[in-house]
Amino acid sequence: MWRVRRNTAVESLSIPFALPDIGPDEIAAVVDTLRSGWITSGPKVRQFEDNFQRFIGDGVECVAVNSATAGLHLALEACGVQAGDEVIVPTHTFAATAEVVRYIGGDVAFADIDPTTYCIDPKSIERCVTPRTRAIIPVHFGGFVCDMDAILEIAERFNLAVIEDAAHAFPSKYRDKLVGTLPSDATVFSFHATKFLTTGEGGMLVTKDSAIAQRARVMRTHGIDRDAFSRTTAVSHWRYEVIAPGFKYNMTDIAAALGISQLARTNGMLARRKALAHRYHAGLGGLPLVLPPSPADGAHSWHLYVVQLTEDAPLTRDQALTALYDEGIECSVHYIPLHVQPYWRDRYKLSPEQFPNSLRLSESSISLPLYTRMTDADQDYVIDALRRLLRT
Repeated sequence: MWRVRRNTAVESLSIPFALPDIGPDEIAAVVDTLRSGWITSGPKVRQFEDNFQRFIGDGVECVAVNSATAGLHLALEACGVQAGDEVIVPTHTFAATAEVVRYIGGDVAFADIDPTTYCIDPKSIERCVTPRTRAIIPVHFGGFVCDMDAILEIAERFNLAVIEDAAHAFPSKYRDKLVGTLPSDATVFSFHATKFLTTGEGGMLVTKDSAIAQRARVMRTHGIDRDAFSRTTAVSHWRYEVIAPGFKYNMTDIAAALGISQLARTNGMLARRKALAHRYHAGLGGLPLVLPPSPADGAHSWHLYVVQLTEDAPLTRDQALTALYDEGIECSVHYIPLHVQPYWRDRYKLSPEQFPNSLRLSESSISLPLYTRMTDADQDYVIDALRRLLRT
């Protein structure tokens, strides 16, 4: 791919921030689904749930949904979180993690992050607990897993539900256990177009609690006791009952067909992401950057590769982003914290200095391009640009 640099006539490589890895198997699977005559929730969704269940293992149940946002909402509802309850959420996350609490009518209590892991700080969680607290939503940042032992201990002590936002964490591990098998109430994965495994849009709610799984299945499709595909196999296929005021959160077979093919490629895609992360580690050493943390057991999904500029860097973060863009390199920032966003700031009367670790990361970090279709030459181009820009 080529493009013209801004403000110059010099052509350069164009490196996207993320690119889905869609191959002939995915295309064939979608075409097969389109030809099948069943394109909404049906046999492919069932197969994707079954395949994902086998991949995660350890007795989990899987409920496919049309987004991770939907999965988080369903998990909160199934765990009994109600209007007026409080849910603890890291301020350093995407809007969806907190907004689902407001869908329920609950309030968000924001926690700061650990400055080393960028995940929610258990000490900050504990400071947020009040008599109204009912749940914690830890966010596994960039593929690095939160300190789940500490979080689960706090949850047990205060009788709180734990719903893992694992949008970045397929197929990450914690102490050699896949995310999704830990003793939390539910885990929600994202299959958005930028994620490790994509269905275009989509997500998966994973739980070991059959009651949570069953409630989520009912509520994802209008609160109807049986979905349309189930009714096609019954004698009274036209009969159904609405048992709760549910939502429209079901995954389609078109999306599931993508997911089935992507899931089969997990090991190869993970190996490539790890290789790219290791190449960044080697190529960016010695620059005025803080490189992202790596777990000792290597069980990182490497959804993101986030670097921080140090105080002695020759450019500010914003200057570096602009310079990289001018070089044809698309980067991102994860995240602009929720406590500085107008809605949350004004609703809870928050100030930037309340969450110093999140604020520091948001003002100094750059998320570099990382995707399995990225070639070594593409990555070398990014590394070389950073070395030129940050030479001191």
